[in-house]
This record gives sequence, C-alpha cells and structure tokens, in this order.
Amino acid sequence: MASVQRPVAFGRYLLLDRISVGGMAEVFKGRAFGVEGFARFVAIKRILPHLAEDRRFVEMFITEAKVAVQLSHANIAQVYELGRQDADHYIAMEYVSGKDLLSLHHTLKRTGERLPVALTAFIGARVAEGLGYAHRKRGQDGRPMGIVHRDISPQNVLVSYDGAVKLIDFGIAKARIRSYEETQAGVLKGKFGYMSPEQIIDGDVDPRSDIFALGTVLHELLTGKRLFFGDNDFLTLELVREADVPPPSSLNPEVPAELDAILLRALARERADRYQTAGELADDLARYLHQSGPGLSGKGLADWMRTRFAEDLAEEKQRDEA
Repeated sequence: MASVQRPVAFGRYLLLDRISVGGMAEVFKGRAFGVEGFARFVAIKRILPHLAEDRRFVEMFITEAKVAVQLSHANIAQVYELGRQDADHYIAMEYVSGKDLLSLHHTLKRTGERLPVALTAFIGARVAEGLGYAHRKRGQDGRPMGIVHRDISPQNVLVSYDGAVKLIDFGIAKARIRSYEETQAGVLKGKFGYMSPEQIIDGDVDPRSDIFALGTVLHELLTGKRLFFGDNDFLTLELVREADVPPPSSLNPEVPAELDAILLRALARERADRYQTAGELADDLARYLHQSGPGLSGKGLADWMRTRFAEDLAEEKQRDEA
C-alpha cells in the first residue's frame, strides 16, 4: 500500500493511503466524519485525473456506481455514494481491511505456500453467492437488471481479516441500464487470462461467463499457477479460447476428486456444460465443504488471515492510530 505523504482533505473525507491504482481509477483508504465524533473508514475510488475529461470513462465510472449502489449483499462491497469534488468524480464505498486475492496469492507464492484447499472452496462459495445475488437482481421496476460482472479476477475479490469475502469493481459490468455495445465499445476489457471463451470469441456474455471466470480464479488458488497464461496476449487469448483445463489435482495432490469435478464443470468450454447459475456452484462448494469435514466458517478464514498476515494487520492498526 502506497501512503500519501500526509492525510489529504477531499470534500467531507480525509484520504489516508492509496490502496491501488488501475487503468481507470485509483482507490484510497479514507475516513468519513459526522457529528458527535462519528468517524469510520471508507474506500474512495476516484477517476484518474487524465481521464476526468474523457466522457466515455466518466460515463463508465458513473454506471459502475449506479449498478453497484443497488446491490446489498454480504459478499459484495457496499457502495455508499457517487459524488464529485471539484473536477473529480468519486465513489465512496465500504472499506475492507484485508487482502485481495492477487496480493494474497503473490505472498504465498513467494514463500512456496498455497491457500489451504478448504479455505479456497469457502472463498469460492462466498463469491458465488454474491454473484448469484447480482445475477438475479431486479430493478425498481421489477425487471431483471441483467447484471454480468465480466471482470471476475483475483484483484476484485477481497478477503478481510475478519473472514469476510467481498466482490468489488462492477466497472465493466453488463447491465440493462446501458447497452452491451456501449460497454464493449469494440474493445475487450478486463484481464485476458480470466475471461471466458465466449467473451473472447464474440463478446456474448451471460452469468455463466462469470462462473467460468470464478472457476479460473479458484483453479489458480488451488494449483498456485495461472490457468491461462501465454508468452503474450495473443497466446493467452488462444489458451482461453481452447479452454483445455487440467484437473487441479494434477498440480496439487491435496485437491480431492469431488473438488476437481466442481472446478471442471465450472470451467467447461461450452456454457451448456457449466453450472447454469452461480447459486448451483455455491451449493456444490458448500456441500463439498460439509462432506469433507467440520463446517468451515468465516471464523476459520479469519483465524488463518490474522495468523498469516499478523504483521500486516499490526502495521495497519498502527497507522490507523497515528
């Protein structure tokens, strides 16, 4: 996490640390204040300055907020408001104290570790539950919103030190509030290695595309290796298009046959052969966890996170108290 040189006032918020920066926006840890000493931590997502005048990016940013603010689920980071401070559009959202799966995976890889199999399945079940909710979500008019995330990747799954699992970043989501052509704009967006075959072939995505992407993330966590990763973008796209998926157990003997079967179904090349809903995937992962041993809960994940990242947690608390 890159700290700002000093806390910076930003409207009614105080920006403390820059958490991440992407192609469209940067995210800060901030603090919101109210009356009688009220204060809480928030995440502030701010469109990058050089894109502030690009109407296409601004509209994409606004659409993300309009989609995400309608979602209220334990496994989706809550959006509080869309605002504008001077020339900067921003989204204020729930701050999750923890790690995204990308940084978690990189930390484990450096030390030759893997995320325990049961915890991987638990995280997958929670993300699938959040996805299932988003896919089923209806608008205020009662019609399905038609939400497809389209960017399920390790960066967009957060695991908190308290054992919560949160899906973030609906920045390129397909939803009924804007046309698919507008979001696609003739350009493949997202991370190539986490796309589905149909997203690459013709861009015709539906909820089963998110299921494939989630399967890709879980396969990587179980094996410690990228599933689709070529020497260049073209080769990566070809690997996704072919979708030749080895069972995770071929790279990690700790993965049982039951979990192999779940992952291979989620990663079927043809959509008709995959889980048809994220809820079905969540149910199978939950069933596997129940049958494989004592029920795993968020507390088990929290205990592991707090033990494995004790130093990082202590450093964050120290900064918060400074």
